Amino acid sequence: MAGTFKFELVSPERLLLSAEVSEVVIPGSEGYLTVLAGHAPLMTTIIPGKVTVKTADGKSDAYIVFGGFTDITPEGCSLLAESALHIDEVKREDIAARIEHARQLIDDAASPEHRTAAELFLHQLTTLEGAILPA
Repeated sequence: MAGTFKFELVSPERLLLSAEVSEVVIPGSEGYLTVLAGHAPLMTTIIPGKVTVKTADGKSDAYIVFGGFTDITPEGCSLLAESALHIDEVKREDIAARIEHARQLIDDAASPEHRTAAELFLHQLTTLEGAILPA
C-alpha cells in the first residue's frame, strides 16, 4: 500500500484542507503533477486549475485554485493559493467574472509583456471553465 503524507491547502481567506493523503494532483505552471509520499523536494508556481486529492481512507475530493505556489517535500505538501474554493462552491458567474477581469487586464496592458501574461491568464481561465463547467 502506498504511504501517506500531510497535505495542506491554504488561501488568504481560510485553511481549506489539512489532512493525511495518499495522492494530490496539482496544476503546476509546467503542467499537472502528481504528488505521492516521499516525493522529491520541489517548489513551483501553480496556475488556475483543479486540485484532486485522494485521502488516506481512499476518498477523492477536488478544489479549484487560482494561482499561487506549492512546496513539496518527502514528508508533505503545502499549496498556498491566491484564491481557492471547494469544487462544490464554484459558480459559473464567478468564473465568468474572473474571465472578464482577465480581458480587462489585456485591454489595459502597459507593455507587450503584460499583455502576453494577461492573455496566458485568460487562456488558463477559459480552459478551467471548460473543464469544470460543461455547457
